[in-house]
Amino acid sequence: MTNIKHVATLAGVSASTVSRVLNGKSYVNETTRQKVMEAVQKTNYRPNVLAKSLKMGRSNTICLMVPSIQNLIFPEIARGVEDVARRNGFTVVLCNTDEDAAVEKAYIEKMKTRWIDGFVVCSNIGEADHIRALRVEGFPLVLVNRFEERDINVLDTVAVDSFQAAYDAVQYLVHTGHRRIALAYGREELYFYRERYRGYCQALSDAGLPYEEALVMRESSGVDSFYRLTQEVMRLPQPPDAIFTTSDPKAFVVMHALHDMGVRIPEDVSVLGFDNVSLSSMVEPPLSTVAQPLYDMGAVAAKNLIHQIRYKEKNGELPPPVRNVLGVDLIVRRSTR
Repeated sequence: MTNIKHVATLAGVSASTVSRVLNGKSYVNETTRQKVMEAVQKTNYRPNVLAKSLKMGRSNTICLMVPSIQNLIFPEIARGVEDVARRNGFTVVLCNTDEDAAVEKAYIEKMKTRWIDGFVVCSNIGEADHIRALRVEGFPLVLVNRFEERDINVLDTVAVDSFQAAYDAVQYLVHTGHRRIALAYGREELYFYRERYRGYCQALSDAGLPYEEALVMRESSGVDSFYRLTQEVMRLPQPPDAIFTTSDPKAFVVMHALHDMGVRIPEDVSVLGFDNVSLSSMVEPPLSTVAQPLYDMGAVAAKNLIHQIRYKEKNGELPPPVRNVLGVDLIVRRSTR
């Protein structure tokens, strides 16, 4: 089996010089570097990554855990994580939990035994003590978008201000003349959905508009349930003149239901989403939406995680947790009037 000494002999240099070339951590003149790389190719030498990981105490591998890669917000977040990780010499392992808490827990246990340096987690569930335990066990950890209020300032978190974003979105609808504003509400066990609901309620109250439970569509069996719920709310004696949805995928289902009912968007009812996923500009009419900086959320999470990894390596403990709140933009397209 080829080892570093064989490469050094063929290149006519010391083993330490070969190591410096392969690690890229100190200067080696170009002529020597080329000799070493030619010797590496001729001998088909591959460094023992596991041995190096054992020596360093880390593998330069991080785990990104998402609840559903089919949910259009997570590919953008993943791109941000991977781009920053790659630039810093880290590899990303993607774990897709399919919105299954048992799968999420199993993945975490597997990753903990595979020399994973840290975790970026978009959790499937709010009450996720198995995730919080990672930091207690000393693993670098960043939560993105999905976490509970009690996690703020206790764990590293990256998200937008869901309350303020929803409040501003509903205020926009009020200021453009809408008075009966329905809500497509997400899963109540998730903190960020509860915050968007709270923002909706507060905006109605501040505008002097009554809260009507009949106008709140509550997710019952996945996003597709909003097709039926939209038809029901539009058959009310006084149907809404606008529908604010707490995510873009909900808005797409709402728009599908409205189209099938012959309801015109936005002439009869405005639709406003939340996310600004890539598909939002391609539907007809193009969806007005609250734009989350999805790529930046992933990038910030990766930067924070790598900082934790390096800080722990130097200091023997994790740094104090950081809360990152990113800004949003209201993108007005043709689904609102």
